[in-house]
Amino acid sequence: MALCFLLPHKQANAQDQDRKVIQLSGIILNADSTDAVPGVNVYVPKKGRGTSSGRYGYFSMPVLEGDSVIFSFIGMKRQTYKVPAVMEDDKISLIVTMQTDEIALSEIEVMPFPTEEEFKRQLLAANFDAPMSMDVRGNLSPETLLRYAEGMDASGNENWRYFQQGQMMQIQDRYGPRPFTLVDPFAWSRFIQSIKRGDLRKRD
Repeated sequence: MALCFLLPHKQANAQDQDRKVIQLSGIILNADSTDAVPGVNVYVPKKGRGTSSGRYGYFSMPVLEGDSVIFSFIGMKRQTYKVPAVMEDDKISLIVTMQTDEIALSEIEVMPFPTEEEFKRQLLAANFDAPMSMDVRGNLSPETLLRYAEGMDASGNENWRYFQQGQMMQIQDRYGPRPFTLVDPFAWSRFIQSIKRGDLRKRD
């Protein structure tokens, strides 16, 4: 029984040995041929041989005469290259362009409730602690907006502005100019008043 399984395997290996080894290399570009596509899977199905394109879209791998090489990448159409069955040279250079695979999905409507009637029933049964106050035109009142604003977290712009103000205050405190009190009239006035009050008098 084991001999039956070994014979096809040996026959396949013999067929592969009869074929010449070809060094397949090239570069993979997008449909506009302007940018390289890294990470493209380049492989020979059912042979266990494969590689992937590098950072600049370059790839290189050994193949056999007559092999079918697959180029696949998520979001792009799969391409197949057939190595010629008879080759005079042992090298092949390719420029592969990958086309974007656009898949149109049908529209999906997501509903939090199974039916519109169930949604209305849940909405009418909801208990609001602070009902919204609106004017005759349907706009929220200033009091309601202020109450909501007080409970909201700071936005990204506000956080960035507070961070910048903190940075400027730290820089000013560390590297900013220091006041020179000898030419400050207010400092001299406070000094003279302290003398008149006797604050500088030596105490026993």
